[in-house]
Amino acid sequence: MPAPDGVAALREIAYLMERTLTDPYRVRAFRAAADVVAGLSDAEHARIAGTAAWRELPGVGETTATVLAQAAAGRVPDRLAKLRTEARPLAVGGEGLLAQLRGDLHTHTDASDGSVPPEQSRAVAAALGYEYLAITDHSPRLTVANGLSAERLRAQLADLAVLNREDGPRLLTGIEVDILPTGGLDQDGELLDELDVVVASVHSELRMAAEPMTHRMVAAIADPRTDVLGHCTGRLVTGGRGTRPQSTFDAEVVFEACRQFDVAVEINSRPERADPPDDLLALARETGCLFAIDSDAHAPGQLEFPAYGAARAVAAGIPAERIVNTWPLADLLAWTRSRG
Repeated sequence: MPAPDGVAALREIAYLMERTLTDPYRVRAFRAAADVVAGLSDAEHARIAGTAAWRELPGVGETTATVLAQAAAGRVPDRLAKLRTEARPLAVGGEGLLAQLRGDLHTHTDASDGSVPPEQSRAVAAALGYEYLAITDHSPRLTVANGLSAERLRAQLADLAVLNREDGPRLLTGIEVDILPTGGLDQDGELLDELDVVVASVHSELRMAAEPMTHRMVAAIADPRTDVLGHCTGRLVTGGRGTRPQSTFDAEVVFEACRQFDVAVEINSRPERADPPDDLLALARETGCLFAIDSDAHAPGQLEFPAYGAARAVAAGIPAERIVNTWPLADLLAWTRSRG
């Protein structure tokens, strides 16, 4: 591959680190340095490149300065070359299904707890060959993730409308809305009606007893605004946040509700979630549910995570036609709009 410029090199390093869940603090240093350099005037960039004075810039440390100097010299930076050599397919077994995915229905931006604005995620979606990408930042109750108030969400919708005037994958308006302990959805109902995609997920009181948790989830599924049931058990099986057992609920009742109300069960592709577990994935298939293979990406490199979900879907025997994000955009939107 040709030698990239310094900004592209820093962003590619960050991307390759993100796809393997490298510590986000380490990744952030590369993206921050890229943003600083990208903001330089042509004259200032030429001056600093000519003197290799990259360390003068705020947020540029020894490692990122080395990347910039090597790129300015017309070579592939050593760190990038190493990461490219080490890059491997994330999963084996779902390649054919992965190629059929037309988009991703669960992604986050820097408006909540993601790392980049939607235009950077959209560029990756274009490279992946996607037709659409849903922007589903968190709802207001999840303050730890900087969830969006109704006012902030409306501002985001206006921004996405502007971006959608440009060529590229369609940015679908959406939200990952918290399922409240009562089963309600954590956002203004009229605003939810305006969105293309609503992913409803439990983020709190995960250890609730099985019976009330079942009622809670079914109430959210029955809400006509809900399109996708996100990471249904809430489990964590590995990763920097530690592990967490799955929530307990009557899965037969929950998946039957998904089938009856035409809500897709998310196959959450984050490797630390792999949610639902294999036994529940099989039960949802047997029940006749629809599915959505989603990345739950919080960074551009994580948009490749559906490779994990596709492999699991193939292993579970789920046919492509029951995976809603294999559908063309018009069919997908006809489905989500029929539910509201």
